[in-house]
Amino acid sequence: MRIEQLQAFLAVAQQGSFGQAARLCGITQSTISRQIQALESELGLALLHRTSQTKLTLAGEQLFPRAKRICQEWENALRDLTELREGKQPELCVAAIHSVCSYHLPPVLLEFCQQYPQVQLRVTALGSDRAIKVLRDSLVDVAIVMNNPLLTTSPEMIVDSLYEEPVEVLMAAGHPLASYNEVPWSELVHYPQVVFKDGYGMQRLVQERFNKLGATLQAAMELNTLDAFRGVVRQGKMIALLPQSALLESRKDPSLAVRSLGNSSVLVTCPPLTRQVVLVTTRDRLEIPPIQHFCHLVKQMLLISPESRESVPLLAE
Repeated sequence: MRIEQLQAFLAVAQQGSFGQAARLCGITQSTISRQIQALESELGLALLHRTSQTKLTLAGEQLFPRAKRICQEWENALRDLTELREGKQPELCVAAIHSVCSYHLPPVLLEFCQQYPQVQLRVTALGSDRAIKVLRDSLVDVAIVMNNPLLTTSPEMIVDSLYEEPVEVLMAAGHPLASYNEVPWSELVHYPQVVFKDGYGMQRLVQERFNKLGATLQAAMELNTLDAFRGVVRQGKMIALLPQSALLESRKDPSLAVRSLGNSSVLVTCPPLTRQVVLVTTRDRLEIPPIQHFCHLVKQMLLISPESRESVPLLAE
């Protein structure tokens, strides 16, 4: 059964004439007759009384309202898909880590809204792993997150690197590690840490490095806001590993200290600990003009120099 067969049947039923139905559909009368004959053959029932005034049979009367609904749904689907292809989608959903939501995205959102005022933007701040999950579940169109190749290696995923920054150590000003300009990992592993909750990219990144070192991460507390990190670390006992951009406010606080991570003799083969922020979407979504343009704006505005990023306050993921 093909949609054009149902459309031909509806046209004849509504016009009461094969000739008038053919003119309405813009095809020959023989073509419309063959379409209805094929439909009747497939159904095994006659749909029309072929008299001087074409009328529906009992089977035709039962099919008519259903065929009408099917054809209407097909027309609705064609209209919606055409609007999607032309960039007339009703909304665009984005999931991003908190640092991107708090600083990087606002100018992107403003620019996008000016160019696509008919598209409703919906932005949600999430941890990296959770953001990738909702993208995979088709709940959002774009995710801006810390890179996690384990979650983004499927063929339909498109991953664009945006920027990379070092991870540093936050501690109280009077903490023993504050005596170092660069904190060696051999000393850092002895102190309890405040960490992000499971599902946040920073938590995963730090845990992976400790696993690689064969060391135990002393995770004393799980938090998910920078203010909470500063408040707990300020008490003097715990430390935290955070991305550089999350520590600009801490550098201005005399009760806190920020130190770079160094190496020790057992870690000479380990690369510096950094976080990479990426934009993730899917191939099919990049065919939609508003999503394609939003991704272009993000890459255009977030591919900036480290110096520029250090000059503005950001929040941690």
